[in-house]
Amino acid sequence: MNLEAIQSAIRDQHCDGWLFYDHHHRDPIAYRILSLDEHSFISRRWFYFIPATGEPKKLVHRIESLKLDSLPGTKTEYSSWQELESSLETILSGATKIAMQYSPRNAIMYVSMVDAGTIELLRSMGKTIVSSADMVSHFEAVLTEAQIATHFEAQLRLDEILRAGFQYIGNSARSGEGTDECAVVNFLLERIENAGLFTDHGPNCSAGPNSADSHYEPTRTSSRVITTGDFVLIDIWAKLANTPTAIWYDITWTGVVNREPTDRESLIFNTVRDARNAAIATIQQAYEASQPIAGWQADEAARTVIRNAGFAANFTHRTGHNIATELHGNGAHLDNLETHDERLILPYTCFSVEPGLYFPGEFGIRNEVNMITYPGKAIVTGPMQNELLRL
Repeated sequence: MNLEAIQSAIRDQHCDGWLFYDHHHRDPIAYRILSLDEHSFISRRWFYFIPATGEPKKLVHRIESLKLDSLPGTKTEYSSWQELESSLETILSGATKIAMQYSPRNAIMYVSMVDAGTIELLRSMGKTIVSSADMVSHFEAVLTEAQIATHFEAQLRLDEILRAGFQYIGNSARSGEGTDECAVVNFLLERIENAGLFTDHGPNCSAGPNSADSHYEPTRTSSRVITTGDFVLIDIWAKLANTPTAIWYDITWTGVVNREPTDRESLIFNTVRDARNAAIATIQQAYEASQPIAGWQADEAARTVIRNAGFAANFTHRTGHNIATELHGNGAHLDNLETHDERLILPYTCFSVEPGLYFPGEFGIRNEVNMITYPGKAIVTGPMQNELLRL
């Protein structure tokens, strides 16, 4: 735990302190930020209060009194619920505006870890509870130079695997043998392992109408044969194997097998591509002007393009998600649909930009790239698909 950095972040947010609370590992974010053992046995409530300045304070149950001993600060023990409430009020004395893993109206559910009853208890003590979401982003999503390097290494390896996968599909179709979705997934998985990469599940290959399901995963019973004339989508993600701090690379490309795209396919692809480019440009312009930008603003830029093209109802998910050591990280998402994500897109963070349009019974197109931000600039980290592939 970096106490100095945490207290600096608290002051930047104009809070009196940051209150961490857990029971039965309800808040994995707290364990990571405080560098606690995520697998330790926890059967009683604990609180850890870090003030904007001064010494932190611990509140632990007497039968689990050692649980926070790895952290700095004074310790108070309790047994009864009355003692807990009294002691909690004492350790928070003098603090009014307190950050917690809480989100008003559960708007940012990714950081909404504290139960409503605990919030009610604190409010009864006269405390104003605000969201720690932007501080969580600072500690969970901001990357080191070494971590960024792992992303670019994964990018080089995975882009080559994706090219090989599409070539495999095209060659199989032209040979007359064809292939199927599961066979493509197995081909990609073998290449991922051989390249020293790791993926938690997937990748996904979907052909024809299956591509209209944005989270389709082929099974032996659903796997569709892929041959000449088919439309194909591949969504693939991986990071360096055996590297706990490695950052994921996550992309989606689409193509048609041994033919030219139809006018409708080209129209939909171009709309999605233009929406992707609008989100990218919005982020880059904000960074070049040193202006703060929230995740919802980038989503809205992409969504406006699709809305103006008349396809709003077919864009059924957010524009992008944070990427860190977890594929869907705890930084700002590009989202003004599923949530109104007001978290700022911070420097040295990575995220996907992946608008998509889906037409059940026909096909779906998603165009996914990754971006990384730096002070004064934001870049796309890999190749961008600007027309449908001819496989």
